[in-house]
Amino acid sequence: MTIRAVVWDVDDTLFDYTTADREGMRAHLAAEGLLAGYDTPEQALVRWREITDRHWARFSAGEVSFEGQRRDRVRAFLGEELPDAEADAWFRRYIGHYEAAWSLFPDVLPTLDALAASHRHAVLSNSSLTVQEHKLSTLGLRDRFESVLCAAELGVSKPEAGAFRAACEALRLPPREVAYVGDHPEIDGRGAAEAGLLSVWIDRGGPYAQGADGGFAHRISTLAELPALVRADTRFGAPSTFG
Repeated sequence: MTIRAVVWDVDDTLFDYTTADREGMRAHLAAEGLLAGYDTPEQALVRWREITDRHWARFSAGEVSFEGQRRDRVRAFLGEELPDAEADAWFRRYIGHYEAAWSLFPDVLPTLDALAASHRHAVLSNSSLTVQEHKLSTLGLRDRFESVLCAAELGVSKPEAGAFRAACEALRLPPREVAYVGDHPEIDGRGAAEAGLLSVWIDRGGPYAQGADGGFAHRISTLAELPALVRADTRFGAPSTFG
């Protein structure tokens, strides 16, 4: 069976979200005069990350809108019941610092170049289309992808099979002819595998790697391993040099 297309996650797969979020929030908190309330900048960043994860889970579960989870993150972090307009303004100021720290991982462009002539490409993200279209355009990647699909507009998010199948439908390909590459072993790795795609987990040593069960996905440590994998069309049960 031939893999004809690769569908990509964005954050911490193509785009170094973790570094941009950390450095952007560090600069934002300094500009807002909020670091004095913490023993170290790292303590503030850990709290922001915990709040982000909690409210992002609510958004993924359909409990709050994309804009709503942003406002709730600000309110929780500041400990204030800010009006929507003030919460939005605070988050916009953070976005300015965050975008200044944007960058791709160094293995992204070489891998996309290596697969440009042989495979079609699309994006499936649990974010919103407005956010990811802007990000991909700013980073010079948007023209690399036939389509960009996001949970906020789809009404279904990873790891649900419907999200992965929507990406396959956009490409007009069956799941068995599509590979999915993402950084989260459960949301991306298990979700794609259970939806019938060739599942590839890019393990960049992030917070999800420790103790993760990646047995359902092909685990790679750099995107440089991807071209050989998708060209070999390795499925579980067939010989493979990949873990």
